[in-house]
Amino acid sequence: MPVVETVLGPVAAHELGEVDAHEHVFLRTPVNPGDEFLDTDSAAAELLRVASSGMRTVVDLTPVGLGRRPGQLAEVSRTSGIHVIAATGFHRSAHYPAFHWARQADDATLLDVLLDDLRVGMDSHDWDFPRPIPSPHKAGIIKLGASYHRIDRHEERWFAAGAAAARSTGVAVAVHTEIGTAAHAALDLLDKHGVPAGRVLLAHTDRNPDPELHLDLIARGAYLVYDTIGRIKYRPDSVVLELIERMAEAGKLGQICLGTDVGRKSSLTAYGGGPGMDVLGRDFVPRLRRRLGHEAVETVLRYAPQTLLAKEPSAR
Repeated sequence: MPVVETVLGPVAAHELGEVDAHEHVFLRTPVNPGDEFLDTDSAAAELLRVASSGMRTVVDLTPVGLGRRPGQLAEVSRTSGIHVIAATGFHRSAHYPAFHWARQADDATLLDVLLDDLRVGMDSHDWDFPRPIPSPHKAGIIKLGASYHRIDRHEERWFAAGAAAARSTGVAVAVHTEIGTAAHAALDLLDKHGVPAGRVLLAHTDRNPDPELHLDLIARGAYLVYDTIGRIKYRPDSVVLELIERMAEAGKLGQICLGTDVGRKSSLTAYGGGPGMDVLGRDFVPRLRRRLGHEAVETVLRYAPQTLLAKEPSAR
């Protein structure tokens, strides 16, 4: 039976229910100074709202060094009843200062960090200290990041490490595409390192709402996550609805996932902001159901993410 590793242990893929495929439960990054969110009670309150909106699983794509708190992730998962799938991996290089160890580490160390997170348990200090203390909570997906229209030399090394970890463990790879760019380059680089496009989730593709590009990426086998739901500064949600409709007309809805990627404290209801992590289930899903029906909703919230997230059984 296909399984997915959550912070509370392995779960059968079909038991994930409705999946929000891109979130951040805790996050701290120099890219957004002063907008970090690390409070456990607030995280639990936010996930309780997500549960009330109809979601059953959240994919937390916070990678190494950006505020992951594995023990607290497990705590808020228990409190909210939401399955949480945590990430290991490395974001685009802008998230790591010039002196950060991930820029200097050799290839073997980079891979060891990822494999430890996936096989042993995520470091309780999120790899901020030289002597890791493994937690009992494992990562279940690999997150990598590309820069705007390019993959820089640091990111190339992190992609190589992420691909090696994916081949060894059978987990999927999620890729941050900056404003939806460099998506083909990311697939090319992962393919070079032995990870086929069918094991890749490309994030932020809805920020570049080009249906021909999206269909080209899907034709290669990739999954796309439309993950800026509710954040109107990028574009109205009607644009995403139209994209989903185009993918449905092309018969490709089975490779579309949804998320909100709330990456700022000021966007979270528990901190007095908005639209809140529950905007996907609360506002967007009812609109999608009215437009395309129940089966389409089931496809993007259940079938597509559950298929992608399931571990490949042949991995070593």
